[in-house]
Amino acid sequence: MAENCTHDCSNCGESCSSRREPQSLLVKPHKDSHIKKIIAVVSGKGGVGKSSVTAQLAVMMQRKGYKTAILDADITGPSIPRAFGVNEEPKNEGDYIYAVETKSGIKVMSINLLIGDEMTPVIWRGPIIAGAVKQFYTDVIWGDIDYMFVDCPPGTGDVPLTVFQSLPVDGVIVVTTPQDLVSMIVGKAVRMVDDMGIPIIGMIENMSYFKCPDCGKAHDIFGKSRLEEVMKELYIGKATRLPVSPQLAGLIDKGSIEDMEDNELLEFADLLADESTFGD
Repeated sequence: MAENCTHDCSNCGESCSSRREPQSLLVKPHKDSHIKKIIAVVSGKGGVGKSSVTAQLAVMMQRKGYKTAILDADITGPSIPRAFGVNEEPKNEGDYIYAVETKSGIKVMSINLLIGDEMTPVIWRGPIIAGAVKQFYTDVIWGDIDYMFVDCPPGTGDVPLTVFQSLPVDGVIVVTTPQDLVSMIVGKAVRMVDDMGIPIIGMIENMSYFKCPDCGKAHDIFGKSRLEEVMKELYIGKATRLPVSPQLAGLIDKGSIEDMEDNELLEFADLLADESTFGD
């Protein structure tokens, strides 16, 4: 050790034997969990349909024959179990629990599966919430998973930061809506992902338009789309627009999202299925 060592290796040019390298914050899953790809779904603000997009992508990847899972990281606003109609308590094995399976075999873990009443609020501070998200990865027996989708809460706070630092995220999908304010806010989320060094797979503009069932004309009921402009501003290479869909909303309310028809997100599912998307 060098004389007068301050133990701050980040500002030291010495090559002594006691030099401390930056420690990885990544956590390890259970020994019986084998997860190939982790995709985080994020948004700059709430109410843009991020959980709906997560659920749809999981359904489509499962239909393609991949073993799919959803880690519901939105601890204070969980909605994934309701969308899939699952409410049974997870089985346990000692200090570990098994992810719950939906009717098509998608594995799910959410705080709403661990509390007696889904209407009970989770009134926790940030560090406890972040710890719960890590435990959903480390203390849940997921089994063999090809694609795990992490439904993150909106914004750039504790939980998205925990997900990006603690889980080996392979890519991020950003969800937005047409309004100017939302497009500005989502830019913060995109820049956060860039700062973490995680590749952005693409952007989905949800509720982009409504297609009249009678005449077939598309109406921009939430304002004119700025998707192409935002793509250029934020250097996003892939994007798609999703319409307002009363039928899809009805399926989610009934817990029947797995009965959905394939839609515009199929091209994103194809993108995820392409190994070159991740640079492997």
